Amino acid sequence: MALKLAGKIKTLASTIIMSLRTFIKHLPSNSLLVRFSSLHSLSSLSAYPQHQNHPSKSQEQGQDPYALMREDPIQICSEIWVKSFSTPKSKPFSNLSGFLSRFDIWVLAYQRSVAHFTGSFPTPSAIHSQTLHHLLSLRNAVVKGQFQWNMKTELYIRSPLEKPITEFTSKTTMKKILGSSKPPFQDRVVQEVLLLILEPVFEPRFSSRSHGFRLGRNAHTVIRTIRSNFAGYLWYLRGDLSEVLEKVDKRLVMCCLESVVKDKRVLGLINSALGETANHGLMSDDARKLKKVIGKRKKKKGGDGRRKVLNPNEPKPDPYWLRTFYDFAPDEAAKVPNYGHCGILSPLLANVCLNELDHMMEENMVEFFRPSILDSIWKDSNSDGCHNPAWPEFVPSGGKEKTRKMDYIRYGGHFLIGIRGSREDAVKIREELIDFCSSKLRIKLDYSKVEIEHVSRGILFLDHIICHRVVYPTLRYTGTGGKTVSKKCVGTLLSVTASLPQCIRRFRRLELLKGDKDPEPLPCTAMLYSSQAHTNSQMNKFLETMADWYRYADNRKKVVGFCAYIIRSSLAKLYAARYKLKSRAKVYKIASRSLSHPLRGKGNNGASEYSDLLKLGLVDTIEGVQFSHMSLIPSCDYTPFPRVWIPEHEQILLEYIKLQDPKFFSELRKSIKTQGLSLPQNEISEIVWDFKILGAPRFDITSEKHPQG
Repeated sequence: MALKLAGKIKTLASTIIMSLRTFIKHLPSNSLLVRFSSLHSLSSLSAYPQHQNHPSKSQEQGQDPYALMREDPIQICSEIWVKSFSTPKSKPFSNLSGFLSRFDIWVLAYQRSVAHFTGSFPTPSAIHSQTLHHLLSLRNAVVKGQFQWNMKTELYIRSPLEKPITEFTSKTTMKKILGSSKPPFQDRVVQEVLLLILEPVFEPRFSSRSHGFRLGRNAHTVIRTIRSNFAGYLWYLRGDLSEVLEKVDKRLVMCCLESVVKDKRVLGLINSALGETANHGLMSDDARKLKKVIGKRKKKKGGDGRRKVLNPNEPKPDPYWLRTFYDFAPDEAAKVPNYGHCGILSPLLANVCLNELDHMMEENMVEFFRPSILDSIWKDSNSDGCHNPAWPEFVPSGGKEKTRKMDYIRYGGHFLIGIRGSREDAVKIREELIDFCSSKLRIKLDYSKVEIEHVSRGILFLDHIICHRVVYPTLRYTGTGGKTVSKKCVGTLLSVTASLPQCIRRFRRLELLKGDKDPEPLPCTAMLYSSQAHTNSQMNKFLETMADWYRYADNRKKVVGFCAYIIRSSLAKLYAARYKLKSRAKVYKIASRSLSHPLRGKGNNGASEYSDLLKLGLVDTIEGVQFSHMSLIPSCDYTPFPRVWIPEHEQILLEYIKLQDPKFFSELRKSIKTQGLSLPQNEISEIVWDFKILGAPRFDITSEKHPQG
């Protein structure tokens, strides 16, 4: 009897072991250990439900990842761009799941995610087959609705930087993993896929007056647009909507998305990502300072002074010059939204919400426009104007008899409105803005966030001051009888200058400067242990970037010269402390004004030693610090900027769509049959002849048929 019972127990145990082996075999290898560790140590702590229908290898045997990689993902994304730009803006997109299920897009999203974390973009052939199977499991989970955001206990795919778990996870380690604010790598892949699909859908529907977080548009396009279009405005409204970047209403985002996208699967993914409104990406200045102070204290207490050793695939940190330039970011560009688990999708969602404000302002601009016969600009329409975009526009002063006009531009969560009219008009527009933001965007704005400023005081936007400079030009023209008449008049020029006080504040934040009225440079202690060649190279890159940032400022030479003086003096103080030379004067005497000559400490005065080492290739060539003289600093860039401007990629898209239209070719064929082919040289000669015979006022360049001379 005992032997029979022992045999039954042995058979039952072998059956359990075989079923357990089958269960383990069908589980993904990357989530096996995490699953069992969570079951035996954190069954009561984990708040995440376990997936019952987790994709297994047996289910994926009929799906070969290499067989699904048939098309070029760039070509698929191009199809989405062409389709969205050729579709009428009022027509919604009802089916995006077809693009969501294409495995080629997921491979591209994985490549972009890996490039973000490792700094290298892997080719499809370099991706391991097991990784492709895991990526296919992630795609299937998203398509079937089984994917959940921020699931750290069940991972479909891991980052190349994450080490695989080779032992059971302890309770303390599991608590640390679940309590970490760092999102899983698979969330980033899903965000990339959604961004690749949704960005081309919304780009043609965005206003041309929105320049933040968009392709082909940046802070420079804002400054150039202001220089070209905002001349003649006396009153300005500067608004701050950064509250939208910090926290957004979930219902508002979904309402704006549903007006364009009708796909329930995509909307469900974004809706679940917005479930948690905690924002981990934004950080106030006080919190940033507190974090720096805490970091310094920890470093003083427990720091061992050793350098961090990077993993084989871990990307190198940003160089010093780039981190320094990031701290120079204007207040309008310092904040990047991060809603819940949306991650890199958050800036697009912020623009989707604020697009309602952009279109409302465009409608108000049309209603506000009231032309005047007595005015010399903006006589006929809201977009025309007698201006020269190659130079700040010469405009007459405003008054009751002048044209009433308004313009609007937005960068991220900040906008600027120029008004040609009375202050009462500006007050009325501000009230309409506050009511619209309260009712539509659910943002409560007070008067401190929407300020009314006169152009004579100067308006600060993107660390540039917009103001009018009064000039007294002498106009000379030929009067009756052929006499030359000289007449003095009064006018204004639009001036866009870089703010020197803001530049000083940025240097103070970097601890390279102290004082306001009489600023004093401080030594650049961050480069204390770097060589002279490396230090000069880093600062040259920083100065080149600063010169490019202030490219469109009228006082470009002045502000870049000031930055060069601060950097050069800071390095001179650093070298004086490093080589024990006591003063900057001695450093300049040995290393020259550009700090390009090698410096030596006391007792090492052999200049020939450095030249010998340089010939042998044992030392680097020391670059001189740039912009040591004002003549070396480039002047302001006054390149013409058209009033109706679109980025280059949109121009190419519109031309491509035009070429796909068969009506265009039929019209082109008819014009060739009727008019024949004409060379560009012939057209240019006709234009020159018309200007000589008929004069410029009678020549209409927009007409289809030119007058014959």
